Amino acid sequence: MPGSSDAVAPLPVRGRNPTTDLRKMRRIISEDPGWSLALVAPLSELCLQHIVKNFERNPVVDELLPKHRAKVLSGLSPGLPLRVTAGLIGHDDYWRRCCGERWGPCDVSRHGGSWKRLFFERHLQNLIECFIPDLTGPGAILEVAECGRDHVKKLDIQQLLPPVRLEVKKEEETDEASDSGSDAGSELPSMDHFSLRLIAASLAGLEELHLVYGVKGCGMNFEWKLFCFTERDCSDLAGALTLLKNLKVFRLHRSRVQDEAVRVLVASLLDLPSLSRLDLSHNLISDRGARAVGKLVARGHLRALNLCNNNVRHRGAQALAHALSHSNALTALNLRLNRIGDEGAQSLCRALLHNTSLTTLHLGSNELSEPTAAALSQLLSQNTSLQSVSLSCNRIGPDGGKQLLDGVSQNRVLLELDVRLAAAGQESDFLIQQTLRGNRERAGREADRGAPRTGREADRGAPRGPQYSAKSLISQ
Repeated sequence: MPGSSDAVAPLPVRGRNPTTDLRKMRRIISEDPGWSLALVAPLSELCLQHIVKNFERNPVVDELLPKHRAKVLSGLSPGLPLRVTAGLIGHDDYWRRCCGERWGPCDVSRHGGSWKRLFFERHLQNLIECFIPDLTGPGAILEVAECGRDHVKKLDIQQLLPPVRLEVKKEEETDEASDSGSDAGSELPSMDHFSLRLIAASLAGLEELHLVYGVKGCGMNFEWKLFCFTERDCSDLAGALTLLKNLKVFRLHRSRVQDEAVRVLVASLLDLPSLSRLDLSHNLISDRGARAVGKLVARGHLRALNLCNNNVRHRGAQALAHALSHSNALTALNLRLNRIGDEGAQSLCRALLHNTSLTTLHLGSNELSEPTAAALSQLLSQNTSLQSVSLSCNRIGPDGGKQLLDGVSQNRVLLELDVRLAAAGQESDFLIQQTLRGNRERAGREADRGAPRTGREADRGAPRGPQYSAKSLISQ
């Protein structure tokens, strides 16, 4: 009763609820403090966990229901061996995790929208770029190339490391090595750079190949021998190219490639009918190499050719011009930073009078002057395919600018003419750009109407405004 001295005080909370005392509960429940009847996983969940845990020894994916397959793939480790996952897992969610864990954010659009393709291409690229002849074993590269044979379509190799040659410190040892020819031969590396011939058979589906025979980020350790394309490299690469029958784009730049190497490579490229783009920029190619490339142009499959920053002179340009006059396949030609001179440029202009395929021509920094402007003016008055021409960084001069204006005023297809740093004269440059702006506006209107026309058809169909000659425009 209330107020009675015999009343018993209420029990504390712990006394009223025995489950709050872990010491009492551990007597009747398992020794695992986290165990509870309410947390027992369903049998299906336990089976999925077992599959994930033992996936490397017993991989199971296709036999699962879609919802169970998604759980298994989300629980798999990105570090599983490729020999297990390459042929079995095709779902992009898993490969997206693999790429994100290794490289962070990636642009999958550069790899055909496939995360699996992105992973194999970048993984193989990294292995090749870090390969050191005679120090790194090729086993890992061979395995990845074999596992990704159906997924590697593009390789962008930004460096190829040369072998590390250990210098002998003692003069006596060097003398002994030089005395023995067999010993000297045994000290040579097995290869000068990684040989693509080792994996070419596994990459039969390769469509794009970009190579640099050099070291990136060498900094203060720069030496010319780090950037060298040797005869053995050339032989190995030529042998690999013969096996890449589906190759469409080949780029070998910044590798100090010379004429003899180009001739060997072109002999292999002639057997690749699918090749459409060739980039040999920033090398040491001169006229003999350009003549070899001209044979490839004349074959009629090549669509774009880049020989920027080489040593091509007028004879090499004449060889390319001869090839252009017999081919209507090439659409883009880049000869920037060469030395073709007026003689070579005039040969190209004469050849383009009979060519209806070339749309882009870059002749910047080629020691050109007024004779080239006269030849190009005649070409523009008759050509119906060129849309972009660059003569920047030459010595066209004011008279050459007037001649270019005369040719541009008769052309309704050309959309761009770059005469920056060519001393063509401000007035001529301004009038040229005004004329080209009209061409671009006309092309835009025709594209909007859905009936694009070029050349003489555009001349006949488009309404003509007031016509002016080049001389009358300059006098105004």
